[in-house]
Order: sequence, then C-alpha cells, then structure tokens
Amino acid sequence: MKINAEQVKHVAKLARLSLADEEVTDFSEQLSSIIDYVEKLRELDTDSVPPAEYTAEIKNVFREDFVHSSLSADEFVRLAPNFRDGHIVVPKIIE
Repeated sequence: MKINAEQVKHVAKLARLSLADEEVTDFSEQLSSIIDYVEKLRELDTDSVPPAEYTAEIKNVFREDFVHSSLSADEFVRLAPNFRDGHIVVPKIIE
C-alpha cells in the first residue's frame, strides 16, 4: 500500500506537527514500507501457533510472604540517630 504525501500531511496536521517537504517524502516512503511489511506478515499461516503469554520463560518471581514481628516503639526510638516529638529528625536537604 502506498502512502502518499497528502496522507502524511493530513496526519501531521492532526498531530500538530510541521514537516518539511523532505520529511514528508521520507515519511511517505517509510510508512509505505512498514505497511507493506505488515501486509506480508498477514500472509503467514498462524492457525497452528498458540498465542504467546510471554516471549521469555518466566517463573514465579514472588517470594513467599511471612508474618514477622515489627519493631516496638521503644526499639525504634533507640535505633534512630535523632528522635524528637515522635519523629525521626533528619538533616534538611531543601532550602
């Protein structure tokens, strides 16, 4: 299928793009090549090919979830380098 310059200009206008005449010619050729390739792919018989869920072999990447006890408030205060009024005090990074 041949994409002509008018079609490229129409799509460029819809996308609010300004294209030079050279770009219109280049895009016309490139888009025509892409559509020709897709048409060629449509000729392939894929009836016996199962749909691909993934292109690479993937195993369950999630770890098992375990319930653990968390730090007590006293432990948390003890581990914080600077703790005031129920908050960890950190250096100011934004002026």
